[in-house]
Amino acid sequence: MSLALAPAADLSPKRAAILSAGARLFMGVGYASVSMDAVAREAGVSKATVYAHFSGKDALFAAIVGDRCAAIAAQAEELASHAPSAHGALRELGRLWMRFLLHPDSMAIHRTVIAECTRFPDLARAFYEAGPARGRAWLIRRMMEEQRQGRLRADADPAVAADHLLGLLRGELYLRTVLGGPPPENAAIDAVVDQAVEVFLRAYGAPATLSAPETGR
Repeated sequence: MSLALAPAADLSPKRAAILSAGARLFMGVGYASVSMDAVAREAGVSKATVYAHFSGKDALFAAIVGDRCAAIAAQAEELASHAPSAHGALRELGRLWMRFLLHPDSMAIHRTVIAECTRFPDLARAFYEAGPARGRAWLIRRMMEEQRQGRLRADADPAVAADHLLGLLRGELYLRTVLGGPPPENAAIDAVVDQAVEVFLRAYGAPATLSAPETGR
């Protein structure tokens, strides 16, 4: 689950090379030390080509984050559409999202933003809009779909529900990893997700969801 993206079918080879080069450099030396000249050299293209695709470092950084988030959202949509229950859908989504969030590449990008956000506010804005804001918007839509299917309380605010689920997931395990701890084992991630989903559904699950037997664990 690397942020150094492989070329997609609808992605030009040069754009893919620039995205991969930018990801390697940002994660390797930090945002402040990367120049568009360095990205061009790393990607094996001209500086003009880099600027033809991206207006500046913040736009390149946003594209790196946004493209990966879009790929994760596509996987999440596929998982959610085939889940037989709210338990199953939220558990699979949580595991996918947490594995992505806690991956060393994602952590490297996140730490870069935290380290540089006061000096480069455009970087923080680009990261938030391409990553967390996009993910939150997707989850809100997912909450609305779960309500439509009668699996979450109809009177719940989808945005508040989404924020509460995200808050439950980003607990102690997430904090330890952000602060330099080792990448957690999948079993530890699964335990965090399962506990978060249980608490979330106690608050937001429709009565039928709470009484239905959980399957697919």
